[in-house]
Amino acid sequence: MADTSGLTDEERAELEQLRAEKAARESAARDAAERAELERLRAQRAASEQERAAERRDAAARERGRRLMQPDDEELRMPLGQKVVILAVVGVVVVWLLATVLG
Repeated sequence: MADTSGLTDEERAELEQLRAEKAARESAARDAAERAELERLRAQRAASEQERAAERRDAAARERGRRLMQPDDEELRMPLGQKVVILAVVGVVVVWLLATVLG
């Protein structure tokens, strides 16, 4: 059965086995690359979701600060933040005057 130009049955079997092993290695490498890409994309999505959540928190904090320090559009009254600052300054002045007079 050994042909001078062809392969023997044993050589053909070995060749098929090696081809099967090569295909399995390539398949495993492809699967690993796909898993790595999946993990990278998941991490990217999680990072963008965290970034959006941080932006929402920042926007909410800016809105709270704006409401605290800016007067209402409909009424001309002093905002709460300004009242607190003025009261704190008056309190510091009173304490300083008492310390100067009594000290």
